[in-house]
Amino acid sequence: MAKMIASPNSLATGVGALPHTNPVEACDDVLAVFPEFPYIPTLPDRGQLESIVFNDSEQLPGRVIREDRLLFDSTRDQTAAMESVYMDYVEGNYAAYGLHREYASAFIEMMSRRLPAVQVLKCQVTGPVTFGMQVVDANKRPIYYDTQLADVLSKMIALKARWCEEEMKKKTGVSGTLIVLNEPYLASLGSSVVPVDRESVRTGWEDIAALVEGGLGVHCCSNTDWEFVLGLNPSVVSLDAYATAREFLLYTEAIISYMERGGVVAWGIVPADYRIFTTETVDSLYERYLAIRSQLTARMPEDLFDAQSLITPSCGIRFADRNGSRAIMGAAAEISRRIRTENRDLP
Repeated sequence: MAKMIASPNSLATGVGALPHTNPVEACDDVLAVFPEFPYIPTLPDRGQLESIVFNDSEQLPGRVIREDRLLFDSTRDQTAAMESVYMDYVEGNYAAYGLHREYASAFIEMMSRRLPAVQVLKCQVTGPVTFGMQVVDANKRPIYYDTQLADVLSKMIALKARWCEEEMKKKTGVSGTLIVLNEPYLASLGSSVVPVDRESVRTGWEDIAALVEGGLGVHCCSNTDWEFVLGLNPSVVSLDAYATAREFLLYTEAIISYMERGGVVAWGIVPADYRIFTTETVDSLYERYLAIRSQLTARMPEDLFDAQSLITPSCGIRFADRNGSRAIMGAAAEISRRIRTENRDLP
């Protein structure tokens, strides 16, 4: 079970990618907008190796990059490499699973900052479902459908997540860390077209939660079986509340129970697609957020909802330049400020 983080009390933070190509500027912008609960962005516009899945693939046994695709070489015996991951997991040897600059330039840059006043520092790692569904073997079959490979994958990601949280604490001086698994492929739960087995998801989650010592959350920007996801007891559930709040709120009882247990919902109320963002205002987004809040607080205490909520963009920021991304992040921060100003009991 993941460790619950301290109540964020409706602070704001970010999610995933920024359009920046300069990691110094990216970290500067994040720390300026989200000083209390910053996140470490990914910078896919710098190159393929910093894009989702690729950025966490360096230690994958049998990894091959061919024609801009990430593949698993099943034509060769990968047993020894896979066994090495198993042993490292059992012994907690995470030192070899770190991130390097060509894969995670903003992470490396953030590690040069001293952040002792930060409440929680958040970073994102590709989740095993999304990773395993995006990487295929020689028969073009997703490796997630191979039980042994899926098991190795979750353990490799657990080791990487553990390295990340230890590095964040050691280099920046933060006391609280949050690793969020980026899992858009959880939308396949219950799908007959691209099926994902719930027990495989649960097992992989438990592998990672057993090794990570700080907070462990999950981000899914599509609709999914939210009752199942909430039942995993992640520290944070991050969603695209701008587009999928209606579907999420169908699980009201499960959401309330989750928040009562100390779980945090990161409400992605600000559209991360800049083209959509420009059709809204902070006022309209704030009203949209208040409608969600009103629906839930009709059945739960307002102070509990506010304590266990984060305000975020809906996903990684796309189709924007640096100024556009700062406007999106700034809208999330402004909504947070309004909520916290109107509820002066929040610390």
